[in-house]
Amino acid sequence: MDEREKRVQWIYSSKDNKELEERYDQWAKDYDTDLDEGFGWVGPKMAVKYFSKYVPKDARVLDAGAGTGLVGELLAKEGYKNLVAMDISEGMLEEARNKGVYQEFHQMVMGETLGYDSDSFDAVVSVGVMTVGHAPASSLDELLRVTKKGGYIVYSLRPDVYRDSGFKEKQDSLEAEGKWKLVEVSEEFQTLPKGEPDVYHQDWIYQVL
Repeated sequence: MDEREKRVQWIYSSKDNKELEERYDQWAKDYDTDLDEGFGWVGPKMAVKYFSKYVPKDARVLDAGAGTGLVGELLAKEGYKNLVAMDISEGMLEEARNKGVYQEFHQMVMGETLGYDSDSFDAVVSVGVMTVGHAPASSLDELLRVTKKGGYIVYSLRPDVYRDSGFKEKQDSLEAEGKWKLVEVSEEFQTLPKGEPDVYHQDWIYQVL
């Protein structure tokens, strides 16, 4: 296992949100290079491909778990200008500031109540956040709350996390309650083809009702 792989496992082994925040703060400066060169991370590119199919360019967009701003950078290239970054780590948000594509930055924790009014955003995107040891399935309640009716929520999810960590049940119950409807779900794809070829993700696209 090389140093990059050790850093990723170190992140996944965080015992609580405080430790997760501290470890991301420490990783922030090397994050982009590690994920690109070490893992060939395609998560942002895939999510933006689906996001741009459904969400108009003038939408106010929350990047939930924005990290260093890799998703925002791609959205900006697609013509999205009203982007808001939210992340657990101030160190990661500092790197995102350097990308020059977001209008606002907020340090918040997925799974807790978000400090936004209801119906604040036209769309939400969240990539690589709902995963092992990170944002729980209950995070979806808050993403729904802050998204306007008719808006879209696009997020990536590992199939094993979907099955085993309460996401299937949560997604199905929100649909049964008439809170949202499934618009599209991608095929499974390798999200870290260089570093962790056995890890797959899917992108889920829901519309808020």
